[in-house]
Amino acid sequence: MTETTPFPQGRIPMVRGRALVLRGDDIDTDRIIPARFLKCVSFEALGAQAFADDRQELAGRHPFDQSVHAGASILVVNDNFGCGSSREHAPQALMRWGIRALVGVSFAEIFYGNCLALGIPCATAASQQISLLQDAVAADPSENWLLDLNGLTFSGGSVSEPIQVASGALDMLRSGQWDATGQLVARDDELTRTMDNLPYLRGF
Repeated sequence: MTETTPFPQGRIPMVRGRALVLRGDDIDTDRIIPARFLKCVSFEALGAQAFADDRQELAGRHPFDQSVHAGASILVVNDNFGCGSSREHAPQALMRWGIRALVGVSFAEIFYGNCLALGIPCATAASQQISLLQDAVAADPSENWLLDLNGLTFSGGSVSEPIQVASGALDMLRSGQWDATGQLVARDDELTRTMDNLPYLRGF
């Protein structure tokens, strides 16, 4: 399945939706999107190929193939998620599958930055908290969860746990500063006036 709703844009004070669990430490970017898909000329079709090899090996038992998780938008993972090659295709594939936020013990630094550039929060919590959250998510896949970037909590049903997001990333998400394209579009008139006054854009 792939996502058909709008991609992240502007201010992101929260992410609300159903969640799914992907257990295991050190899940690297080659597992998220295998290297053979890096030959694509656009990111458009990557959502359908997220975890392609893992899904083939598990023959329908991978969380991304289970019908109960169709439309889920928050992925709960473990430690060092997104390690390995620094390929921006990995968060692109997750976003195009439908993921709008991740919660885990820790994330590889470059993967974290690539997610931020797409407006995908990567929130962290202690290992014990993540285990509790994963069990709660798995117990009821139909539950709606809220990743609150103002209150810094991840909650659903009777479960609520504090989460952390790096202060710089948190400010960018809540203010919308992560969205460089959106900022340019919002200031189109000002940019056009500036371009009209640049002689090298007007043929001197």
